[in-house]
Amino acid sequence: MKKSIYLAGAFVGVIVGAGFGSGQEILQFFTNFGMYSIPAILLSTVLFAFIGMQVAQLSSHLQATSHKEIITVLCGRYLGNALDIVLSFFLFGVGVIMIAGAGSIVEQQFGIPAFIGAIGMTVITVLTMLLKVERIIGIISSITPFLLVIVIVIVAYALMKNGINPDHVNHYADITKASASNWVMSGLLYVSFNVAIGFSMLSVIGGTFKNKKQAGMGGIMGGILLGVLLLLINVGMMTDLAVMQQMDMPTLYLANMISPLVGNILSIILLAMIYNTCVGMFYAFTVRLVPQGRYFGISVSVVGIIGFALSFAGFTTLVNTVYPIMGYVGFMLLAAIIWSWIRSVHHAPLPVRSIRIQPDKQD
Repeated sequence: MKKSIYLAGAFVGVIVGAGFGSGQEILQFFTNFGMYSIPAILLSTVLFAFIGMQVAQLSSHLQATSHKEIITVLCGRYLGNALDIVLSFFLFGVGVIMIAGAGSIVEQQFGIPAFIGAIGMTVITVLTMLLKVERIIGIISSITPFLLVIVIVIVAYALMKNGINPDHVNHYADITKASASNWVMSGLLYVSFNVAIGFSMLSVIGGTFKNKKQAGMGGIMGGILLGVLLLLINVGMMTDLAVMQQMDMPTLYLANMISPLVGNILSIILLAMIYNTCVGMFYAFTVRLVPQGRYFGISVSVVGIIGFALSFAGFTTLVNTVYPIMGYVGFMLLAAIIWSWIRSVHHAPLPVRSIRIQPDKQD
């Protein structure tokens, strides 16, 4: 159970970046549907748990060291190779976005020049990637409980102060600002986008498990925990939706309502979540190109330096360029994962023997 909890925490830690913790993603994908945001979140939770279980179990079975083995099994050799190249490129892109995002938060909240925040995030990310994968999983997992605790505190305060009026929520919900035309599609889009972000690192994490059931349970727990966090932040924003619509970082606004100290604590936790995603993206990207070994340290440093240089393109520009295409990649992965499950239900085994399973390099 302890290992399953580690996997769950790492799954959440990789997916939860600045957009999730700030509340902006949740406002766009869920809260703008008013009370229908709740069934949308339940739909996303079920899918997150299902995908977490499937990917973790398959990567454990294959003892995967990167996402390539999983993608080839799910999509076949030719489509798998194409998707592997596209996903690897966007892993690097999301890592660059996290470096730029760290610079933006440091400048906005603490008045420190953005490039200093970006340098700091790059250095700590590179140093972390030099550790063994089990240590990386432990570090990523350890930050998730802090986010859960502070979100519970923020939401409890907001509920005690304002409560929730369903009529008020539906009145101020603005579907024109939502990410899709209806709540079902929005829930699906949110999952597909995050599957593309979390798939590679989840594949690496699952590959460290010898026991498929342990890995699958960790995936389920991670999906449920993501759903709980979604629901909590959504409820917090429902308490004063008219004001939330005007805020770039709604969760940070709720935290500052309690105390500037709580706002600063949340900002630090948001930076930690950006760090989690940054490590997850760059590690999964680098290990896909260069297996851990003699040249891994040099490769990690080169990736970090290039990522830092590209982060000067600007946070908003990078988000607008990379994220929309990630959603399409995620839909392909989502469809492939569901199809593999349908095959397994009908007792049609996946062609895992066509993949050359390499020994676990971490041992």
